[in-house]
Formats: sequence, C-alpha cells, structure tokens
Amino acid sequence: MKNIGNILWGLVFIIAGVIFGLNALEITDINIFFDGWWTLFIIVPCFIGLFKEESKTGNIIGITIGVLLLLSCQNILEFKIIWKLILPTILIIIGLSFIFKGTINNKVKQEIKKLNKKIDTSYCATFGGQNIDFSDEEFTGCKLDAIFGGIKLDLRDAHIKEDVVITTSSIFGGIDIYVPKDVKVKITSTPIFGEVDNKYKNIKDEKAKIIYINATCIFGGVEIK
Repeated sequence: MKNIGNILWGLVFIIAGVIFGLNALEITDINIFFDGWWTLFIIVPCFIGLFKEESKTGNIIGITIGVLLLLSCQNILEFKIIWKLILPTILIIIGLSFIFKGTINNKVKQEIKKLNKKIDTSYCATFGGQNIDFSDEEFTGCKLDAIFGGIKLDLRDAHIKEDVVITTSSIFGGIDIYVPKDVKVKITSTPIFGEVDNKYKNIKDEKAKIIYINATCIFGGVEIK
C-alpha cells in the first residue's frame, strides 16, 4: 500500500508540472489558483493517506473538512453552515469508525484481548522522552503512553517466546517501536488526526511469533521499524 501512496504522490506532482508547463507555453489556460485552491493541501494528502494507512478515520475527517471548506470558498455552502456542521460530522465519522472497527479486525482484537491480561508493565512519557531497551531480556508485552512526549522501544535483541501485545496511546506525542527480524506484526489502530506508520515487512514463517500492536493516536503517531 505504501507503493500506491508513492505512485499517487508522483502523479500529483507530474500533473501539476504538466499544467504549469502547458500554461507557461500558452497551450492551455488552466486556473490553478481558483477560489479555495488551498483546500487541496488538506484534501490531497488525506486522500492519499487512505491508501497508505490501515485506519482511515483521520483521513476521512480531513477530506470531509477540506471538501466543506472548498464548497464554502465556491459559495456553494455558507461558511456559517459549514462551521456548524464540522463538529457533528467529526463526531459521526469517529463513531462510525468505532462501530466498523469492531467488526473488521475481529480476530486481531480477540487475540489482543486475551494477551492484554498478561500485561503488567507500562511506561509513560509526559513532556519528555523515554528509551526502553529489552536487549537480551524476555519481552512479554507492555503499555506505552506518550503525552506531549516521545518513547523509543527497542526489541531488536529481545527474546520473544510467545505472542505478545503492545498497547500504545500517543496524544500529541510519538512512539517508535523497533521489532526483531524474526516476528510478525499485526496492527489495530484508532488514529484521530494521527498516524500509524508500519515500515516493518512481515516474514513468511507461519511459526513466527506475533507482536500485536493496539494503537490509539490523537494528534500523535506510532512508527514501527
């Protein structure tokens, strides 16, 4: 899915370049700076994000807000109406995401629920940072909370003898998780104006242990490497 995101970004820049070039040669006269053109800086990245991220909530909210603002700039809807609609629309989209999220990744959620009972370790970074290293130690799962702060969890040399779960909450903060090369990663997430970026490629070994990541991102992010 990341390759699709890169392709879409490439097409955006190519199309923009072609339009600018044709306008410069006076072959076309396409007005790129139409009323509300700046809303494309909200709509386009959020649209591409639909193809890059597992959870779509934040991107759908962004697209909706961008389209409403564009309609206002085009005098199709009054700004007063849009201002009144933004909050209800966001709440409805978030509500729908919780409803459908519970039905889609049901197997992953069931496994996380089982494994959550075993978690007795938690780390929190508030207005600061934490580096957590499990080198040559057994890792059995943990809970990470980054609130206006950052956490780095290094599991590259950890011993993972069974499936584990990492529950994360990043609120205006960031969490980096480095995983071993011999595991699989499965993610369920709720990003609200946030992002979960999984850069790790799962191995094909069916017997590999699984790291389940249950992430909540509110104006924050989780990156898996």
